[in-house]
Amino acid sequence: MSQPDRDRLIHDWNTLGAATPPASGRVLQFDDETLRDGLQSPSVVSPPVADKLRILHAMDRLGIHTADIGLPGAGPKAREDVERLAREIADNRLRIAANCAARTVEADIRPIAEASQKAGIPIEACLFIGSSPIRQYAEDWTIERMLEHTESAIRFAVGQGLPVMYVTEDTTRAHPDDLRRLYGAAVRCGAKRVCLCDTVGHATPEGTRNLVRWMGAYLKEIGAAGVGIDWHGHNDRGLSVPNALAAIEAGADRIHGTALGIGERVGNCPMDILLVNLKLLGLISQDLRGLSAYCGAVSEACRVPIPANYPVVGPDAFETATGVHAAAVIKAFRKGDTWLADRVYSGVPAGDFGLEQRIRVGPMSGRSNVIHWLERHGFDPSEEKVERVFAAAKRSDRLLTDDELRGLLGASPPPGA
Repeated sequence: MSQPDRDRLIHDWNTLGAATPPASGRVLQFDDETLRDGLQSPSVVSPPVADKLRILHAMDRLGIHTADIGLPGAGPKAREDVERLAREIADNRLRIAANCAARTVEADIRPIAEASQKAGIPIEACLFIGSSPIRQYAEDWTIERMLEHTESAIRFAVGQGLPVMYVTEDTTRAHPDDLRRLYGAAVRCGAKRVCLCDTVGHATPEGTRNLVRWMGAYLKEIGAAGVGIDWHGHNDRGLSVPNALAAIEAGADRIHGTALGIGERVGNCPMDILLVNLKLLGLISQDLRGLSAYCGAVSEACRVPIPANYPVVGPDAFETATGVHAAAVIKAFRKGDTWLADRVYSGVPAGDFGLEQRIRVGPMSGRSNVIHWLERHGFDPSEEKVERVFAAAKRSDRLLTDDELRGLLGASPPPGA
């Protein structure tokens, strides 16, 4: 089937008013926070450095641009891991670049500079400080004290040869007058990127657009239009992915996320789901067939189970046993058209992510499911075999496993099963 013919099979309402890439020729980038902010999740296990290295390589294979490799100011173990991860990037000439989180104090910044020097690669210092009135009140901070910390920390980091991203926590609840003073000082002192944070998952897509557009206008106003804008979102309202898309539409050029959305409370923007959506919207072109390996590495290392119904990488994502649904997919397979089979009952084409549609057999299945399963697994779909499996499926209260189906047919499991 030709591409024009395929285009006629799906009328895509999503393309009307769809998000567009950042303006001014900026390239959309991604910053992976799995190994820092993600590990702040109350329920994850912080993995050993060997697993962190495996995750770092999975990020690199996905074409993720930067990774937060830790907060070395947190102590000796954190410092050791940061230095090891930085050396891995340098020694293997990975495409991914490193950054590290730090409070606006010299004690947090100095170990970043030391790790950068030891590894022989630049490490971006992500210097963060609270910005909202509620945070200021809780901490007994004044804006003057915050400005003093901001200016001294950024000057120190720049003096150490570190590129700086200035991060205001809880930006989505901060007053614009305070943000003007803080970001203005940061840019004057040498920050090359600014990060807007939805630290507590407060924002809606409209609020996100408002804030990012405000930031873009402010940077232009102060003659700093070349400073990059990052968006860092949390998922407390379940809006982290829509907010990330809104941030891109409004002009953010680097988006933060974590594998499987791990992070504080209910987590961060899930990098995997964000990448899937951007790929389907045509806003990125990188090969995402490594997405399942990336999520699997984090799931295993951090002991975070992937829910069966999790988008794309969950075990149920591309499986169906329902008669009507399965019949349509089977008819597409019988046409010899994998493209069609991937889309007739799926809004996400499995093949684009290194996966495939799978037909299962259960109580809601039709005979076509059984015939398809038999043929796919090398069995002659005789009427007797079809009826035996179909009757067992109708008696079951769940989907039958491949081993159970083979058992019904008197066959042994395949080697290694």
